[in-house]
Amino acid sequence: MKENYKKYVSTMRKIADVNNTIAVLGWDKEINMPPKGAPFRSQQVATLSGIAHEIFLDADFADNLNALVKNKKKLNFKQRKNVELTYKSQTRSQKFSTEFVMRNSKAISKSYEAWLAARKARDYNLFKEALGNLVEIKKEECELVGYKDHPYEALMDQFEPGAKVADLDVLFSDVKKKLIRFTKKIAACEQVDNSFLFKKYPHQKQWDFGLEILKRIGYDFEAGRQDISPHPFTTNFAPTDVRVTTRVNEKNFNSMTWGCIHEGGHALYEQGLPVNEYGLPSGQAVSLGIHESQSRLWENNVGRSLPFWEANIGLAKKYFGSNLKGVGAMKFFKAINKVNPSLIRVESDELYYHFHILIRYEIEKGLIDGTYSVDNLNEVWNEKYKEYLGLKVPNDLKGILQDVHWAYGSIGYFPTYSLGSFYAAQFYAKAKKDIRGLEKQIEAGDTSKLLEWLRENVHQHGKTYTAAQLCKRITGEELDFKYFMSYARKKYKVIYDM
Repeated sequence: MKENYKKYVSTMRKIADVNNTIAVLGWDKEINMPPKGAPFRSQQVATLSGIAHEIFLDADFADNLNALVKNKKKLNFKQRKNVELTYKSQTRSQKFSTEFVMRNSKAISKSYEAWLAARKARDYNLFKEALGNLVEIKKEECELVGYKDHPYEALMDQFEPGAKVADLDVLFSDVKKKLIRFTKKIAACEQVDNSFLFKKYPHQKQWDFGLEILKRIGYDFEAGRQDISPHPFTTNFAPTDVRVTTRVNEKNFNSMTWGCIHEGGHALYEQGLPVNEYGLPSGQAVSLGIHESQSRLWENNVGRSLPFWEANIGLAKKYFGSNLKGVGAMKFFKAINKVNPSLIRVESDELYYHFHILIRYEIEKGLIDGTYSVDNLNEVWNEKYKEYLGLKVPNDLKGILQDVHWAYGSIGYFPTYSLGSFYAAQFYAKAKKDIRGLEKQIEAGDTSKLLEWLRENVHQHGKTYTAAQLCKRITGEELDFKYFMSYARKKYKVIYDM
């Protein structure tokens, strides 16, 4: 079995090379590519996607993988998990023809270009046809893959393996009840002043400040870089090349700062994956819920904490002194955590944020089961924002066109954002128990021990454990929403003098 496993590893790394080349082309498309390059770029990506698919489904590779599965008792624990996970993935992929893979890739490329044009015109109608085509392909995918209870589960499984609609329905119902009650209590309190965050913050100074913040949380610029894109994202080609993007709004300090920290959290996870497991499941993130736990932990549990700004308010004043005159760490801490419903998900406070996810979850699920049509989806979106957040959506740019996920065909992704916040709260609570004086260290500007803890407990394991197993292994408990509510109550009691 030793030679079989070596052959398996070689093929998996060849596939990773092709997929990471696609990722480089995807990064370039969003950062550097001229507009006229789009048609050929779509063709290039579709061709490479087909090549990767063919290698993965090659008969010799399949035979070798089957032999490994049959003799998995001769493999060590990590090797066995790699083989089992690859076999599951291959079984899924075998249900897709090369024609389907290439058609899906082309639909995504066209959808993304249509989304950009629609955003520029602030008109959902320019995106509607491309989105509709992509939704039909996703429905076809559900049927090809198969599902037990709800077709949406076939899509969610790619992002959060094992996730069930019935469980998420209960979770979002519980979240809605508890957070509505909690946000109403906050709304009854005297509101904090965050007006100084909406003065003019020059583009270049924000950019330079963001780079400094990324360095301070441990992002390795020898193994990555930051660029500007319409929607912030993280992409990786190996643990030694993990790139982030951000966007700058000169009239909103929040936009770039927490975009940087959020994407930086994703990047720290990717940079912490084991280099010697490149191309294998053990060298990949376990799930998007766990991935989001890393970005949310750094963005909210650390980046929006009082200790973090005790350490970094001086840096902020170095770049934006006139805007922050008379603003101390406590005032800054309260301002950046103001709880108020907003239209834009990525700029939402961490409590109302879950209403944004709830809306997307309900719409995605409805698109797949036929409850909703793309024809009037912007109207459905606007109605839900009125119902859940009490807000009127002024235009499609600030409404249904704000996220890139559907343009990329990532239907089933959004629930992982809420799961990530809940994992983050539970992990951070355990980290504070394990690392003596953690928040004092953060207050002193040192987040290295926390990063080491995450490297040891989360990053190094790749997909060796499922998300549920990893949570139990780290905290001794299954995921429990009580940790998020405990964290929120403690934090906002201080901010709103509750």
